[in-house]
Amino acid sequence: MSSRFPASLRNPARRALLALALPLIAGGAFAQAFPAKPITIIVPFPAGGPTDVATRIIGQKMAQGLKQPVLIDNRGGASGTIGAAIAAKAAPDGYTLVMLATPTLLAGHLYGPTSYDIFKNFTPVGTTYDLPIVMVVNPKSLPDVTGLQPLIAKAKADGGKFNYTTAGAGSFGHLTTESLKNVGHFDMQHVPYRGSAPAVTDLIGGQVPMMFSDLIAVLPHIRSGTLRAIAVGSSKRLGLLPDVKTVAEQGFPGFDATSWGGMLAPAGTPKDVIARLNAELKKALADKEVQDKLEGVGTFAAFQTPEQMTARMRQDHERWGKVIRDNNIKNQ
Repeated sequence: MSSRFPASLRNPARRALLALALPLIAGGAFAQAFPAKPITIIVPFPAGGPTDVATRIIGQKMAQGLKQPVLIDNRGGASGTIGAAIAAKAAPDGYTLVMLATPTLLAGHLYGPTSYDIFKNFTPVGTTYDLPIVMVVNPKSLPDVTGLQPLIAKAKADGGKFNYTTAGAGSFGHLTTESLKNVGHFDMQHVPYRGSAPAVTDLIGGQVPMMFSDLIAVLPHIRSGTLRAIAVGSSKRLGLLPDVKTVAEQGFPGFDATSWGGMLAPAGTPKDVIARLNAELKKALADKEVQDKLEGVGTFAAFQTPEQMTARMRQDHERWGKVIRDNNIKNQ
């Protein structure tokens, strides 16, 4: 009877080596190392906004280390939930990522249940940037208001009729102002706009006297003198506005409000792929040119590990969720 093995494998030792190798081949040990093709980062906001601009700067640098193109796919709408829903359904292979921003993290509180769970359906890759928020006033409308306490005194004197504007109901500027009102025990009336641009335009025009805005939207006007910055929401002063005191420095110790961004991958993405992406993200954010470009548009490189990002997500989700519930804030 002839052997069922070809002559080259009749040796028991050779057959044993083949038996060891087959599982490795089946498991893809000889597949191309990650990444073997372009990576797409979904930006769940329109082109030109802070999340989009920061992602393009960071993605361009990461592409150099990954040796693959990093493509940006803008899928804006509903505070980032449309783009996030697309990313949640993507293959968990590291080739489709999404840039999380604070509005997307809080969208479930404002819109109600989403088609995905921001904690269960995603794996954090790492944080990417901080986006400071700044309180600005029209210096013609409020010539004597050069700090936070004079503003609060005026709001109290006006008996709650003092107006403030933001980029919209449920925006981070709205949440920050309501949080400050709560701890400062004063009232103001919210005049929401649809986006930062029209809000800033009317602020400059004198239709509304003040707003809490992300730095990107108001920095050029602060520099030109058409707006006056009187407080920053972050725990530390900003290098771009070194003379502007924090809210904490002006009577509210511990106050810290900073919008931020971070990179997410679909849940189930292999740990080694997450580690590679995190390493390249860390290198990109440590690059001086990247830091300068981010600062030039009003954001700041802010790297954290996946574990640190998870903790930050949970902390902000709980903290700002409480502000939303306590003040009955709904997205309009």
